[in-house]
Amino acid sequence: MNSYEEEIIQLKEKIVDLEEKLKKYTNGNNHKNYYEKNKEIIIKKANENKKKLKETNPEKIKEYAHRAYLKKKEKLNNKSEE
Repeated sequence: MNSYEEEIIQLKEKIVDLEEKLKKYTNGNNHKNYYEKNKEIIIKKANENKKKLKETNPEKIKEYAHRAYLKKKEKLNNKSEE
């Protein structure tokens, strides 16, 4: 029993440590600041990627549009049910 309790304590400490490390990457305002500063560049890159995708694989765009339509339809159904 003692070894199990020690192992549980070690694992809980490890979880706390990993959660602290994860906060560094997920909860910071750095992501928001980056996108605010480089908004135009990001939009430009997204448009370029869209153009490349249109040329190389137009079926993918149809798939994306259909998926977006289904999600929008699902959200509307959820709102109307609530």
